[in-house]
Amino acid sequence: MAASNNRRLTVTVKPNSGHTLFRYTAKDIDGKIVRGAMEAADYDTLYTQLLAQGLYLQSATRRGASRKPRTLRPQELSDLCRQLSTLLASGVSLVRALTIISQDEGISAGLRRIYENVLGEVRKGSSLSAALEAQQVFPTLMLGMIRAGEGSGKIDQVAERLALHYEKAHQMNQQVKSALMYPMILAILAVAVVIVIVTFVLPQFSDLFSTMDSLPGVTLALMAFSGFMVTKWYLIILGVAAVVMVIRSLLRIPAVRLEMDRRKLKMPVFGPLNQVICTARFARTISSLYSSGLPIVTALQTARDTIGNAYIVSQFDDVLVQVRSGVSLSAALETVDGFQRKLCSSIAVGEETGRLDSMLDSIADSMEYDAQQASKRMMTILEPMLIVLMAFVVGFIIIAVMSPIIGSYSAIESSGNV
Repeated sequence: MAASNNRRLTVTVKPNSGHTLFRYTAKDIDGKIVRGAMEAADYDTLYTQLLAQGLYLQSATRRGASRKPRTLRPQELSDLCRQLSTLLASGVSLVRALTIISQDEGISAGLRRIYENVLGEVRKGSSLSAALEAQQVFPTLMLGMIRAGEGSGKIDQVAERLALHYEKAHQMNQQVKSALMYPMILAILAVAVVIVIVTFVLPQFSDLFSTMDSLPGVTLALMAFSGFMVTKWYLIILGVAAVVMVIRSLLRIPAVRLEMDRRKLKMPVFGPLNQVICTARFARTISSLYSSGLPIVTALQTARDTIGNAYIVSQFDDVLVQVRSGVSLSAALETVDGFQRKLCSSIAVGEETGRLDSMLDSIADSMEYDAQQASKRMMTILEPMLIVLMAFVVGFIIIAVMSPIIGSYSAIESSGNV
């Protein structure tokens, strides 16, 4: 019988609480595939252990790690790029740099697994960009810039620019979240106050109101709503859940998503903020890509995926056609509905002076500052609006409850005087 090209190797390793069980695929000296499991402290140790047995590691996964890793956050990407830039700039080889990063005790198990997989791909001869792309958790922006850095031999400088890019993205996200936090807390408190009043306070008046001959229509409606909340609360929960599911389903339809994103740019208060945020994202991304040496068309194709608004993105096919035909970037972007006008005028200045890369960087800083200021302005508008709304709702409930009581006492007093 002919020998099989595949065989299974069972390796027994003394259990160690600090080790992880890896399932691996390797090749022996004859090129035959060997599959098995082995305990090791990390991916690098597994590679060394197998090499000592004459096996060349091809791929490995930790036990129970079959699920696709989550998309990395800007802060995690920034930390990775910062470490990579520092290590490569100091003369450390790429393999050694990835080994050091993957052994960092401050990262989560999920991140360590991703970095170890990247290291394994690089050890097999893959480029860094290909190794990152194989993990399916790194953004297109990062892959494109790393690929450009590999072509120019300046991966350390590109990694430094990426670190700055994701630091800025993280800062802007945090600023927007911070600006929205207080209004969100006020809104939640307003809803909680109404629920408590309707479900706990109003039912205490039901016996009193039942003795009255007539009640104002507002009071009757409020008491009916209170009764429904107390007895049919589960229907409200089901209704809210159904509405959320319907909205999520509708947003999966491209035409609906396009129209929703268009309206988000035109809304009062929120519209200007959305425009500034989308413009800032695009400006920062196009600045990073163009400064890394990517052609402007390639940079535009990558940058449009980071905007976060389907309506604006839908207009980029026309922008790309214009730029390919020789139209200037500033003139092509003027046709985009949803960007701040300052973006086009600033790019035009950069094109006229021949310093488009530095101008794009300045625009990105300016737009991110504008996004921060727009967030603060929105907060100053929303806070008093929510407070007034909460006062109006609570006042309405108090008036609806007290008016029949006051009317009843007035009637009693009038009959007593007679």
